[in-house]
Amino acid sequence: MDLRSRTTTQLSINTVRAMAMDAVQKADSGHPGTPMALAPAAYTIFTKFLRHNPENPEWPDRDRFILSVGHASMLLYSMLHLTGYDLPLAEIRNFRQWDSMTPGHPERGHTPGVETTTGPLGQGFANGVGMAIAERFMADRYNRDGHEIVNHRVFCLCSDGDLMEGVASEAASIAGHLGLGKLVYVYDDNRITIDGTTEISFDREDKARRFEAYGWHVQNVDEAEDLEAIEAALEEATDVTEHPSLIVLRSHIAYPAPNAMDTSKAHGSPLGEEEVRSTKELMGLDPDEHFAVPEEVYEHMDMSERGRELENEWNGRFEAWRGDFPEPAAEWNRAWSGEPEPGWRETLPRWNPADTPKLATRKAGGAAMEAFKSHAPTMLGGAADLVGSTATKFKGDALFSATQTGRNIAWGVREHAMGSCVNGLALHGGIVRPFGSTFLIFSDYMRPAIRLSALMDLPVAWVFTHDSVGVGEDGSTHQPIEHYMALRAIPNLTVIRPADANETASAWRTAFEASGPVTILLTRQNVPVLDPERTEGAMRGAYVYEEGNEEPDAILIATGSEVSVALYAKRLLGEGGVSVRVVSMPSWEVFEAQDASYKNSVLPPGVEVRVSVEAGITLGWERHVGSGGASVGIDRFGASAPGEEVMANLGVTPENVATKTLELLDRASVRP
Repeated sequence: MDLRSRTTTQLSINTVRAMAMDAVQKADSGHPGTPMALAPAAYTIFTKFLRHNPENPEWPDRDRFILSVGHASMLLYSMLHLTGYDLPLAEIRNFRQWDSMTPGHPERGHTPGVETTTGPLGQGFANGVGMAIAERFMADRYNRDGHEIVNHRVFCLCSDGDLMEGVASEAASIAGHLGLGKLVYVYDDNRITIDGTTEISFDREDKARRFEAYGWHVQNVDEAEDLEAIEAALEEATDVTEHPSLIVLRSHIAYPAPNAMDTSKAHGSPLGEEEVRSTKELMGLDPDEHFAVPEEVYEHMDMSERGRELENEWNGRFEAWRGDFPEPAAEWNRAWSGEPEPGWRETLPRWNPADTPKLATRKAGGAAMEAFKSHAPTMLGGAADLVGSTATKFKGDALFSATQTGRNIAWGVREHAMGSCVNGLALHGGIVRPFGSTFLIFSDYMRPAIRLSALMDLPVAWVFTHDSVGVGEDGSTHQPIEHYMALRAIPNLTVIRPADANETASAWRTAFEASGPVTILLTRQNVPVLDPERTEGAMRGAYVYEEGNEEPDAILIATGSEVSVALYAKRLLGEGGVSVRVVSMPSWEVFEAQDASYKNSVLPPGVEVRVSVEAGITLGWERHVGSGGASVGIDRFGASAPGEEVMANLGVTPENVATKTLELLDRASVRP
C-alpha cells in the first residue's frame, strides 16, 4: 500500500497513526507502537463491520468492541473520536492527564464507547467471552420467530501479552467448548514485548494451532497493511457461527516509523520529536502539524448517521416485538435496569432455630438462591468445578453448553476465567447479578477480576464458601487466613460474612440491592441458627444481637461462624458478673456507610473494652476495637485436622475470648 496515497482510506489510517504519536509525545508517556501497527485493522472493524451508534453507546443490540491490548488506548480513543463519539479532540490532546477522558488505559464509564476497563492483560479477552455468553442467552430467551431483537458480535483486539496470560488461555478454552460463534478476535502478532522480541519468551509455541485445539476457527493474515485480506478474514469470521474466531495478524510495531519500527522501545515510550517528524513525512503528512484531522477524514469516518439508521431499524423491530410479546418485554425492561422481578424480597427464606438448630451458611445460601431464582430469570453463573460444594446451582435449570442456554454455567477448574467472564456477563447488560463461586481460598486466583469488578462498579456476586480453618482436614492449603482482610482492602467491594442462615438470606438481599460487587463468605460447617427477629440488623452491616443486663462492661464484635463463639463467651463472662454486648458485624463496608448516630449506638465510644472474634488475621481490627481492645484471631497458617479441633488449637474458642476480655477489664481497672 502506498503510504503517501491521498485516498480517504489511507489518509484516515495515517491520521490515526499521527494522532497516536502526537498524544503520546505530548504526554511524554504512553504506548505509540501498537496503535500505529493496528490502525488498518481498527479502521476496518469500526467503519465496515462494527454495528454501533456513536450517539448512543448503550444501545442494547450494538456490537461490542474490546481493546484487550489496553495499553494501546490511543488507538481506541482515536477511533471513538473520529467515528463520532462524544470524545472531543481537546481530550485527545489531554491524554493521560488528570481528570481527562483519555486515561492511560481505557476505563468503562469514564469514556463514551469504552465497553470494559482493560490494562491488565488477558482480562478484556475473557470479558468478551462473558459478553458472548450473555448475548447467546438473551437471544435464546427473547428472540421469537419473525422477531429478532438480539443478534450482535464481540470484536476484540488482543496481543502477545494477552495470549501469554493464563486467564486468556482459560477463557479461550471455555469459549471453544461452548462454541461461542459471536466472538471475532484479532491477534496482533507483532512479536515484540517490553523486554525485547518474543524470541526470548514466546517463540516456540504455535498460537494458531493452540487455538484450533481449543475449538476456534483460525485464519492467518500475513500483512497488517493488506486491507483486502483483513476485510476478507473478518467477513469469513463473521460468517462462522459454531466456533469463536481468531485472526492471526502479522504486524510491525510502530509501522512505518523509520527507526522505531520492530523495536521494543516503540512499545512503551514516545518515539521522540525527530522520529515523529520523519514518520509523518513518510506518510505524506505535514510534520509541523499536531493533532491534525482533515475534514474529509471526519466526513469519511463519522459513523453517526449509519449508527442512527441501525438503531432506528432495531427500534422498529423491538417495538413490533414488544407489541406482540408484552410480558417478555416487561421482563426485558426490568432485566436491563438490573432489577429482579417484583416480590423477590418476600421469597427470601427465614429459619427458626427451634426447627433448624444448626445449618451451614453455604446450604442456607443455596436455599436462598432456590427461593428467589424465578424472580431473577436472567441471572447466570456457576462454580469452578465445585457446585456440589458451594451449593450455587439453580435446580431444574439447564446447563449452559454449546447446544443449550441454561442458567447454570460449568466453568470447570478455571477460576481466573470465571471471574473475568462473570464481569463480562455484567458488562453486557441484561444479566441480573451474575455470579461466580468457589472456595474462599481460591479467591486468590480471581483477585484481578474482583478488583476490576470493584473498579467498574459492576453488579456481580462473588460467592465464596469453606470460609475458615473450620474446613478442617484439607489443611492449610485450603484454609483461608488473610482472605477476609485481603478482600476488605479492595475499595468499592462489599464483603459480607454472615453469622447464620438468616444473615445469609440478608446477605443475598444486600447483594441485589447494592450497586456494585458483593462478596458473600459462607461456611462449610454447620453453625447455630440465630433468632430471625433479631438478625434484621444484618442489613445495616453490624448490630447488637445480644445485650448485657446493663450498660456493657465490654463489647464482643464477631463475624461469621465466630458470632456463636462470642455468644458462648458472653455466657461465660456473665457467670462472673461481667455485662457483655455481642455485636454481629457481617459487613464492615455496609456498617461504615451508616450514619454516625447509628454506629455509635452499636459501638458506644465510651466502652473501650472491645474484643474482635474472627478466624483470620487480626490486622485491621484496630479500626473497631481501638487502642484499648484486643483481637482473637489467627495470625498463622492453619493445619490438617477436624475443623473444631483446628479452631480449638488455634485459640478461636469461647474460653479464650472470655480470658482476653477479662485481661482487658483488669488492665482498664473496670472489672466488676
